[in-house]
Amino acid sequence: MSTHTIDTSQSKINKNQVIDLILRLITVAALLYLFLIGVKVLEESFKLMGGGFAKGLLNITANPLAGLFSGMFATVLIQSSSVTTSIIVGLVASGTLPLGGAIPMVMGANLGTSVTNTLVSLGYIKNGKNFRDAFAAATIHDFFNILTVAVLLPIELATGLLEKSAVYLSGLLYGSSSTTMSYKSPIKAAIKPVANGIKLFITETLGFSGNIAGIVLVIISASLIFIALYMIVKTMKVLVESNKGQIIENLLSKNGYVTILFGTLLTVAVQSSSITTSLLVPMAGAGVLTLESILPVTVGANIGTTATALIASLTGNVAGLSIALVHFLFNMAGMLLWYVHPKMRQIPLTLCSRLANLTRTNRAYGVLYIVLVFFLIPFTLTMLL
Repeated sequence: MSTHTIDTSQSKINKNQVIDLILRLITVAALLYLFLIGVKVLEESFKLMGGGFAKGLLNITANPLAGLFSGMFATVLIQSSSVTTSIIVGLVASGTLPLGGAIPMVMGANLGTSVTNTLVSLGYIKNGKNFRDAFAAATIHDFFNILTVAVLLPIELATGLLEKSAVYLSGLLYGSSSTTMSYKSPIKAAIKPVANGIKLFITETLGFSGNIAGIVLVIISASLIFIALYMIVKTMKVLVESNKGQIIENLLSKNGYVTILFGTLLTVAVQSSSITTSLLVPMAGAGVLTLESILPVTVGANIGTTATALIASLTGNVAGLSIALVHFLFNMAGMLLWYVHPKMRQIPLTLCSRLANLTRTNRAYGVLYIVLVFFLIPFTLTMLL
């Protein structure tokens, strides 16, 4: 009798878990729809602002280093590379920002996104050894992205390799090399009426026009994007955090490439590489995970975070898809550079370990690193370049 009761109770728990998962997936699907509306409204807003706004923006991004650091600083302030890259996709799709000028900005967004997990490591600052371990784990993401930019940005400026590859692939996917999308996307068809309705409400019902209408639409679109991504993160984070023990077990029992896949899928699920990598930091600080086991998850998180821009590009055209593919190719190239060969993967691991060792001497080095790398340097260079 008692065994039957236990089985019945367990069945109810499993059923409730399945229902909860289904409801969360439906919620995420609805939030993704809201997110895509925000991206489409953003695209329309820049069209309303006209050539003056576009010219000013292009002057800012004419210098690739300025684009790199502005993308980095924007992501640091927004605390989400997903939002930054989605905005860049909207700019490129609308024709406001050229594909070549957007590439350094995407690279900068990749750099800026790692600030979140580095800030998380400050939670261990009162304990020298734990802070050292947590800080080392956090800066794996930093050095992996810094090294990738250091190699690929000069190559891109010299050859245009990422741009050419992305344009070629997007042409294959759309079946057209022009900037006008020939494929009639059902997703775009579902998004366009709502986005147009918002635009008409601002321009016709409220009577706004030109730059004012554009600014109002930017505010609305940014709000929709922020709300959607925030709620997606909040919805999925509960599931992730409730299974930390299982996550640890999976990380330790699988090989590196399976772990990369795990990191990719986890990041796609929560729509944030920062959450994936930030969850690892306290585990490293507690001595549960090693740097070697964290690196492949970080690589996977970098790949998974490109899903947001790829989804955002579904509402646009070939140009928008091209910049989203640049983001994906950039992170795939990072994996090939710094993970595939065992000796190469030791480079980011060694750098983050050496930097973390400095914090054992004085923990202020960790704070100084965060302030300089993520705030002072990108802000200063963005203003000067």
